[in-house]
Amino acid sequence: MDARLERILPQVQKPARYTGGEYREVIKDRAEVDIRMAFCFPDTYEIGMSNLGLQILYGAINAQEGMWCERCFAPWGDMEEQMRREKLPLYALESGDPLTEFDALGFSLGYEMAYTSVLNMLDLAGIPVRSADRRSLTPLVFAGGTSCINPEPMADFLDLCAIGEGEELDVEILKLLRRAKKEGWDKPRFLQNAAKIPGVYVPSLYTPVYNGDGTLARVDAAQGAPEKVTKRIIEDLDRAFYPTHAIVPSTEIVHDRVVLELFRGCVRGCRFCQAGFAYRPVRRHSTQFLLEKARAALEDSGYEEITLSSLSTSDFKGLPELADGLLEWCEPRKISLSLPSLRADNFSMGLMERVQKVRKSGLTFAPEAGSQRLRDVINKNVTEEALLNSCRIAFEGGWNNLKLYFMLGLPTETDEDVTAIARLAEKVLHTWREYAVNKARGVRITVSTSMFVPKPHTPFEWEAQVSIDEYLRRVKLLRESITSKSITYNWHEPHVSLIEAALSRGDRRVGAVIERVWRSGGKLDSWTDYFSMERWLEAFSACGLDPGFYALRTRGEDELFPWDVIDVGVEKRYLARERGEAYAGRVTPDCRARCMGCGANRLLERRGCDE
Repeated sequence: MDARLERILPQVQKPARYTGGEYREVIKDRAEVDIRMAFCFPDTYEIGMSNLGLQILYGAINAQEGMWCERCFAPWGDMEEQMRREKLPLYALESGDPLTEFDALGFSLGYEMAYTSVLNMLDLAGIPVRSADRRSLTPLVFAGGTSCINPEPMADFLDLCAIGEGEELDVEILKLLRRAKKEGWDKPRFLQNAAKIPGVYVPSLYTPVYNGDGTLARVDAAQGAPEKVTKRIIEDLDRAFYPTHAIVPSTEIVHDRVVLELFRGCVRGCRFCQAGFAYRPVRRHSTQFLLEKARAALEDSGYEEITLSSLSTSDFKGLPELADGLLEWCEPRKISLSLPSLRADNFSMGLMERVQKVRKSGLTFAPEAGSQRLRDVINKNVTEEALLNSCRIAFEGGWNNLKLYFMLGLPTETDEDVTAIARLAEKVLHTWREYAVNKARGVRITVSTSMFVPKPHTPFEWEAQVSIDEYLRRVKLLRESITSKSITYNWHEPHVSLIEAALSRGDRRVGAVIERVWRSGGKLDSWTDYFSMERWLEAFSACGLDPGFYALRTRGEDELFPWDVIDVGVEKRYLARERGEAYAGRVTPDCRARCMGCGANRLLERRGCDE
């Protein structure tokens, strides 16, 4: 261990974040490695180590001969202060080597508010933040993750973006980098060749041209660069790498348990949900595969809880069989089974009994809107009757703790829709009074609202976000409409949501704002400890940009979007059609009823999702 690190660790919170040495970390002989990558997670250790994608990619890359993938996380403020004081550069946990010694730095971008942390981590490592200032081939700086489906706000800082699922794509990028090192390529030659890999977007090969009103006129692709970059997917999940020998953290993390991914994609088509469209088409693991991997992961890790995870867990076809198979093994070992992402329209008594066999926790449902009219607009496909029936089942089964999630500011929302949230919560409370089996314990119903953020590659990508003042007015209206002391109301502060919307729908010019925020002290912006609205507004103003132009403006039907260079499979004409259905208040059946022709199936060789 570096002597500087030894001096620092006693002075910071949670020093185990920064030491490595965990059970199942991968250590390789440097003499047998010819390509090294640091998987960089732009948030704290506790958040990053809870990310299943990190565990999958870490294992998939380390399974390759001659490749070594290590981990690096954003340090908390106290650690960063000490590192800068001691002139200790950012390092990888496995080897302790500074990031400058790596061939590639791969950042995971699942959330726009992590952008400033990417720049901060590069600077803390002693690496120029702008791609144009990094002239040598290595370290290559690239990123993947959901936010990369609009790569433009981070285009000036990244050498390339990996669009889609990375198990195979990341390995292909590293193999090309290995060849480039061996043959002595310069960086431009490497990037020209990387752009030929399906799923790779090289920002420097694309030049945006703007209209006088600030909208995008066109994007000029350099010779040899594809006009559109199509995301990569793993078609057969059972044949892909899955981490049964994952790293077991030495300190507590957010999701301290085995996480079992059931499937990718979603059949539902909620019109606000970026993930539901970005991860299409639906592909599932087989039940037998999941049973084998779950038991192996639990035996290897010693965890006492397993979570079944996907966008809509209760839509998994073999869920009863899988749950029974897991419980047969878990119950005698006192291992609990949790099922997040449950749908209010298919929560059954049988499912409830399985969930609570070992340990009972609270239940969460997300109606998203209080009125049936607005639920139809957003294509939530959940009726009030179905929600109340699920609540009845839960209360009859002994649950007394229920959380309900909603959004405020959805397209077409009226005050009547807002107050309908309060009325729905009252009906849930009435259902408890009528059906609860243990009323003596009381009930806790929590209503939570967040601010709607219009996202790229969704039917609402054209929509405007409501202003902060309008959101707070609706919060006040809802707060005053909830009168029962058994109902608790929590709402998310809107300022982060406004910046998130501006970054989510931003173009390449927004990169200057991100850099200015970072140079003014911005980092870890998803944490209230560090987020500063004043800093963001000052940066937008100094760069001659308005966050409202990106967040609060309804887009024209024919407007070219910065993210149109990325093809996620779902066609823009389909999104426009769904937007029209939203304004007509018509629901679209989910994929199990019939294929609606969104276009995502063309990414599959067999031309059919797992439905």
